[in-house]
Amino acid sequence: MSPTPRSFALALTVLVPSAAAAQVSISWPQHSMDRPAPPVVTTDPTSGFVPPPSDAVILFNGSSLERWRRADSTGGPAPWKVQDGYFEVVPGTGAIATRDSFGDVQLHVEWAAPVPAVGTGQERGNSGVFLMGLYEVQVLDSYQNPTYPDGQAAALYGQYPPLVNASRPPGTWQSYDIIFHGPRFRASGELLRPARVTVFHNGVLVQDNVTLTGPTAHQRRPPYTAHPERLPLALQDHGNPVRYRNIWLRPLSDASP
Repeated sequence: MSPTPRSFALALTVLVPSAAAAQVSISWPQHSMDRPAPPVVTTDPTSGFVPPPSDAVILFNGSSLERWRRADSTGGPAPWKVQDGYFEVVPGTGAIATRDSFGDVQLHVEWAAPVPAVGTGQERGNSGVFLMGLYEVQVLDSYQNPTYPDGQAAALYGQYPPLVNASRPPGTWQSYDIIFHGPRFRASGELLRPARVTVFHNGVLVQDNVTLTGPTAHQRRPPYTAHPERLPLALQDHGNPVRYRNIWLRPLSDASP
């Protein structure tokens, strides 16, 4: 794993899974219910709001979605509901995306699944954080809610289950801390390097510098297609009123390995 920025390290109480919990191979059939479920670990539910470092780009300040827009071609104002320091998916209104574009980043996102919990599997507390709008870290209520492992909370959707299930109960604030290095392409469109992702879920390492096979997708694994080095970040509307707060990022230098 590449070195962790000091501000990130100080913000986390890191719990590292044992070496026995190796990342599961993507050779498993996509969305297989037979795939081994990641072991459950518990985290302190009272650990909460992580203040952004001084050099962070603040994507949500607790009161306004002015840095966000509709993710569709209209690009209109983000229609999700803002109140009490968080914002909430308004089901049926569609995904939202940042007005600015980003490449390699350290990203912090806090989210909470709806209460009461409604539905099972993929129909319970479903949303997603899409890096560059293409590479999804799954948001799902995975607290005592079985589903296919490559689609549970903190999975890189359809590719990598998390090393462990660090989910908290619905209604409890949870955090993702993500280190993302986007793909690079030659001028000809040929892939020069694939995307890599590290994820901490509630302070627990759940994705250890894994290499993506291409954009994430449902029931398919599309190949890389050349795209700009910076694209908007997106959040998914999957029909569930998931809440978000305290979203910030730090652009990373391309000098990072």
